Amino acid sequence: MSQQTVVLKVGMSCQGCVGAVQRVLGKLEGVESFDIDLKEQKVTVKGNVQPETVLQTVSKTGKKTAFWEAEAEAPPAEPENKSAETAAPAEPENKPSETVAAA
Repeated sequence: MSQQTVVLKVGMSCQGCVGAVQRVLGKLEGVESFDIDLKEQKVTVKGNVQPETVLQTVSKTGKKTAFWEAEAEAPPAEPENKSAETAAPAEPENKPSETVAAA
């Protein structure tokens, strides 16, 4: 089995939820590291693991667990957001025209 990164969306509402997820991931064979983001409700697991096994294991905590599919398309969208930031100077373009109108 090769090194994989599995990203899950897990319905966690408190540190207790985080602790439950940490416990099951800590016991899961093949897990090298994991990161739990309570605010984003995102769990990233790295190691020699099967995504389905990680999903099943985290589901055992009783938390609503799903693959982070919807957001998996977001990273390509992020550069678009950056281009949107580049497009954001469109606002200052309006301001020079206001300056022209004021002059």
